Amino acid sequence: MSQPRYNKATIAIHWLTLLLMIAVYCTMEFRSMFERGSEPRELMKTVHYMLGLSIFFLTFLRLALRFSQPYPAIEPAPAVWQHKLAALVHLAIYAFMIAMPLLGWLILSAEGKAIPFFGLELPALMSPNDESAELFEEIHELVATAGYALLGLHAVAAIFHHHIVKDNTLKRMSLKGY
Repeated sequence: MSQPRYNKATIAIHWLTLLLMIAVYCTMEFRSMFERGSEPRELMKTVHYMLGLSIFFLTFLRLALRFSQPYPAIEPAPAVWQHKLAALVHLAIYAFMIAMPLLGWLILSAEGKAIPFFGLELPALMSPNDESAELFEEIHELVATAGYALLGLHAVAAIFHHHIVKDNTLKRMSLKGY
């Protein structure tokens, strides 16, 4: 029998990533409260970039933990199709957590802007190019919409498993008990 829960580091990174995603989303939504070019609006954008890049780097740590640590089985075991669907959704979420910050980094690079990261300036990934910047922005917005829907599906599935199926899916990632 496997352990009943994920390890503490995996659980902490999972919930930290969720909080960062909420903050990333809020900074872009709330920036419109401020005039274009104003200091508060620019601060919101900078925080958005830095938190997005934090998710990017945390995702690689998360993947390292995922493949180096045992993970708890779902009990009772779900149907094979559910297990495969869950694996596909998790893969898509990992792709989202890598693609979104990478697209943001490419947008800033293509716009010829600095890539701020908590006092550091990350290198540009490409030379300035207005057409590429516009394309990356469109893709970034499209992927954001799909990704947030995917995260909603993930949350609904966890709640469904907890309250309807009554398996240990949600309990495995719960902060309760640590």
